[in-house]
Amino acid sequence: MTMSAARILVVDDDAAIRTVIREALRRDGHRVETAASVADQFRLIDSFMPHVLVTDVILPDGNGLDVMPEVMARAPKMPIIVLSAQNTFTTAMRATEQGAFDYLPKPFDLAELSKAVNDAVATHAATLDADGGTPAEDLPLIGRSPPMQEVYRTIARVVSNDLTVLVLGESGTGKELVARAIHDFGARAAKPFVAINMAAIPRELIESELFGHERGAFTGAAQRTAGRFEQAQGGTLFLDEIGDMPMEAQTRLLRVLQSGEFSTVGGARAIRADVRIIAATHKDLPRLIGEGGFREDLYYRLAVVPIRLPSLRQRVEDLAELSRHFLDRAVADGLPRKQLDPAAIDRLTRHSWPGNVRELENLMRRLAALVREDVISVTALEQHLAGHGGEAAPAPISVGSGLADAIEHHLASHFADYGRQLPPDGLYDRLLAEVEKPLLRMSLAAVRGNQLKAAKLLGINRNTLRKKLSEHGLDPQSAKRGG
Repeated sequence: MTMSAARILVVDDDAAIRTVIREALRRDGHRVETAASVADQFRLIDSFMPHVLVTDVILPDGNGLDVMPEVMARAPKMPIIVLSAQNTFTTAMRATEQGAFDYLPKPFDLAELSKAVNDAVATHAATLDADGGTPAEDLPLIGRSPPMQEVYRTIARVVSNDLTVLVLGESGTGKELVARAIHDFGARAAKPFVAINMAAIPRELIESELFGHERGAFTGAAQRTAGRFEQAQGGTLFLDEIGDMPMEAQTRLLRVLQSGEFSTVGGARAIRADVRIIAATHKDLPRLIGEGGFREDLYYRLAVVPIRLPSLRQRVEDLAELSRHFLDRAVADGLPRKQLDPAAIDRLTRHSWPGNVRELENLMRRLAALVREDVISVTALEQHLAGHGGEAAPAPISVGSGLADAIEHHLASHFADYGRQLPPDGLYDRLLAEVEKPLLRMSLAAVRGNQLKAAKLLGINRNTLRKKLSEHGLDPQSAKRGG
């Protein structure tokens, strides 16, 4: 089949769209037939025998995604390109799961559609296996903006393989959500998803955390402990804040990526690393490479498929949908049902959102908890919106000069205890532990031991909270009992 001889079937109930696509593809040298319904689509598949199908989702007599299994049964070698105005993560994933060659949100760019068709004709790609399942209603990613559509399309293209993915974006944009979506919709979904935050682990413990250690490998290693690579075997290992990984650990990670094997700290036996690696960072890795803080060869190993998440400032058209989503989640957590009036939604679009989606989620939960009215007005919103451009900010828990002065006074007396000598090494971690334990204890008490709510209050994930509770010997049940 030559490019000029390709037969393309275009199915859409909008006559104008059919005409525009038909003429564009004919200019590319293709033979094009069009249909306005599922019934006409099947008739032309049998008679016209197209090489590529371009179809809308919502048709007068059926759903383009629902009939894809029958289409593929009739023409198993035919690539299918899905067009849809229902530009959600669910649509992109369903199109991929059902075996679509590509997915384009409406309104689409004609040049992009032409390229997708030509790629489909040239490669005659095998369609993906489909399980026909529909993702859960609580979508892992929310938004219909063009930047998010590109994210969805990239995710859809990598879920069926084991390519290493590097997720880039500012703090609070949802990088772990992307990693979880790739895992949950991929072939490894039934296996573990294990996350580790490089910035939250002391440098001297990172290799042990990643690769595990043998008994006696170092002082305090009383028994063999499996690392995150072993815990994630068969599944996905998410390396969050990879830009904070020490150089020595980077070197060892690179060897694992190159050889596919690792050994525990203090161990001699090679263990096969059957994991998919997804890494993430908010840092500028090329700049770190130039400064000598990150290995260039590791960067290229990790960035096989880069996914750059837009900031909330770059997707303000998603604010209304995201806000509704977070208000609904607040209801599920026992908070009153609220909604935003149009003026309040408009005000959200003029905020700078330095904390991105995480900031928006926290704001919606605060509004749901503190605003008495069912409809949140712009006036009520202004009282709780984080300060920007001279606006008054709410009074959060003070972590400002008062706490800083208290810490400085504490440190001054601590240093004074040692006279001219410096305190023992490890002061940073010891001080954090002093602050962390009472913070965890008070947060648990405030939510009566509910770990999910405590994690949200603290801005950390539940697994991290559980680990920290264990490290500090804190029992969430005691908070439930008021102890």
